[in-house]
Amino acid sequence: MDTDLVVGQQLEGVVSGLSHDGLAVVRHHGQVLFAPGGVPGETLRLRLLHRSSSHWSAELLAVLEPSPERRRPPCILAERCGGCSVQHLEQQSQQRWKRQKLIDALQRIARLGHDWEGLVPPTLSAGDGLGYRNRAVLPLERRTDGTLRAGYYRPGSHRIVNLNHCPVLDPRLDALIAPLKADLEASGWPVDRHLRSAGGLRHLALRLGHHSGELLITLVSSHRQLDGLEELAGRWLERWPQLVGVCLNIQDRPTNTLLGPTTAVVAGRDWLREGFAGLELQVGADSFFQVNTVQAEAVVPLLRSALAGQPSGVLIDAYCGIGTYSLPLAADGWSVLGMERNPAAVDLARRNAVLNRLAERCRFQEGPVAELLAEAIPDCQALVVDPPRKGLEPAVLAAVLAAPPPSLLYLSCDPATLARDLSALAGPEGPYSLESVQPIDFFPQTSHVEALAVLRLSAAGRPAVSPGPAG
Repeated sequence: MDTDLVVGQQLEGVVSGLSHDGLAVVRHHGQVLFAPGGVPGETLRLRLLHRSSSHWSAELLAVLEPSPERRRPPCILAERCGGCSVQHLEQQSQQRWKRQKLIDALQRIARLGHDWEGLVPPTLSAGDGLGYRNRAVLPLERRTDGTLRAGYYRPGSHRIVNLNHCPVLDPRLDALIAPLKADLEASGWPVDRHLRSAGGLRHLALRLGHHSGELLITLVSSHRQLDGLEELAGRWLERWPQLVGVCLNIQDRPTNTLLGPTTAVVAGRDWLREGFAGLELQVGADSFFQVNTVQAEAVVPLLRSALAGQPSGVLIDAYCGIGTYSLPLAADGWSVLGMERNPAAVDLARRNAVLNRLAERCRFQEGPVAELLAEAIPDCQALVVDPPRKGLEPAVLAAVLAAPPPSLLYLSCDPATLARDLSALAGPEGPYSLESVQPIDFFPQTSHVEALAVLRLSAAGRPAVSPGPAG
């Protein structure tokens, strides 16, 4: 009954599982409670915070019976910071849970009737899950006493957890946080993250070339009136020889979008070099590029394996970005057509093709993927898609179903939207059969899991061949 529970009440319960975002799920007299920091099988003491239409949110007070899968979090801010929701789980337990999370989504949403245990291998992981991030975007806040705070948000809020170190950041980025905070605090520049007054600094963005060691610093501000910025940028370039550029991004819109459409170079350049799968890429200050370089590179042999034995021909890389996967596949002999709606990314992709002497094998088109794909897909032998979290747009899905290529490789960052799309592509009415779905841990210590689904055009899905004229 609803009246059984009230805000502020303390109770004990056993964790039955984890939610999609890593929260402990506790059931109490027919009510569902979500709380951070629990492990399945543990007995917790909780305090109720507030109720939504479907569940209660609760605060973890104590772990009464801990699980053997629990560990001491490697970050001292783990209980307060919302950046990493499962770092209290042993690393192998995280990987098992992420695989099961993927399987659960496929069973619940795709409903293809498969033996998912056989189609979903163990999660592909690397290292100890620390020091992997090559990029950070930190919200900023200046307190009334003038001190500057930077860090990630508390769970379910926009309150900053101030930090000087973050163990999931590459140590070369982590070392910049404290000195940059000190310089920005001393600058006297206004900080107005939520645009509540006259505007000012909003975020500090850092980017690293994992293999090259090159660094970029980008300040995100609502305006350009930052007196002394050029001088400070020059000092930063002198202080850190590996720093190749300082940029200013203008985000003057009152939205949750971190970066605005305009990025200007203050000193140096607005891109860094990065080695990737035996090639060299130029990555822009505001480019989309996977934050885990090692795991992003691990996708390349998976793609190659899925395409092995298939005669090289035209391969379309939809949502191609800066050519991250287009170029290694072009180096294998494919004639690659990359599609991307971001003009800056397309420009970098073309530059990267020239840089790696692959321009003759690569073409990159700018525009809506659905429109470009509908025109080009009848001529391709393989299709690689790497869509945003929302999955394939209906028009993209329609274009694939209208002229399905022999092989479709779907790199997903959300199990739910992947499962939704697979139900159309490989369901009873779909043209494909599903070969495998490989979970990949791009974001250790968090609830996120990526996956690569390999689909083959089934015999039933092949278009009928019209007979030739009678002889």
